Amino acid sequence: MFRSSLKSPTINNAVKKYARQFSSEKYAKTRAGTGSSNAADAAASMIPRGPVSWASLGLVAVAAASAVSYYQIERERRLEQAMGKIVSNNKKENRKRQALYTLGIGFIVSSESGWSPNPEFFAKRKFKQTKAAGKPAIGGEYSLVDLDGNLVTNKSFEGKWSLLYFGFARCPDICPSEMVKVGQVMDTLAEEYPELAKQIKPIFVSVDPARDSLIALKEYAKDFHPSYIFLTGSPEQVQRMAKKYRVYVSKADETEDGDYLVDHSIVIYFHDDTGDMADCFTQSMRPSDVVEKVVERMTQPRE
Repeated sequence: MFRSSLKSPTINNAVKKYARQFSSEKYAKTRAGTGSSNAADAAASMIPRGPVSWASLGLVAVAAASAVSYYQIERERRLEQAMGKIVSNNKKENRKRQALYTLGIGFIVSSESGWSPNPEFFAKRKFKQTKAAGKPAIGGEYSLVDLDGNLVTNKSFEGKWSLLYFGFARCPDICPSEMVKVGQVMDTLAEEYPELAKQIKPIFVSVDPARDSLIALKEYAKDFHPSYIFLTGSPEQVQRMAKKYRVYVSKADETEDGDYLVDHSIVIYFHDDTGDMADCFTQSMRPSDVVEKVVERMTQPRE
């Protein structure tokens, strides 16, 4: 009876169903890491896979190598093409030069300098130093007084060279500095070029006649070179002379008690022995620079 019951279809189906359930439970335990023989394979099958793989990295490396190779090949091709153009242009230029020499035309063709005279056919240029035409429109006639009250004009210095400077006695720094520089020039000339120094007169013209009286200028003159000639005059006389020499003059920093400074041009005018302007020297020039220019102007030949 027992044997017959095992052979019944109902029992067989139950056994098969139980067997399937047991097999699936064992496989689940194996995937969870509790199995034995298939645990490593099951664990490997459960590792998540990302978008990057060894195969994709290999494809990227191949593409990069291909791009670099293409860039190098294209670069070499363009360089060869450019060099071909340069060689071609040089050949054309040589053919032009040969044709011009065949025709006897003494010119050189150059891609850098264009057309230029060929020294084999043309003589070298010769330059001649010439005196500039005309005179600078600076200076002119003037009439002032010296420290003794004597009338002094531009004609008073005919036959003498002069170093003329415009300033004022109450100037705190610039005027004394420029006047000391002129004194150094005179001392250097007296030592190294005594004959030239005897022909030069340094002149100081006040641009502040309202305060620079003869008494004030006499006191001021004690601090500077003894060869200086100090001149002043009425405001109108000084203004006319400053205009002829294009000297800028203006009051500045006036205080409540009436004291003020005077802004003015800082230039030393150098006249020759005929009264014409020979040169002018700016504040930036050193005494040695002025001496060099003075000697040059006084010793150069006249036409």
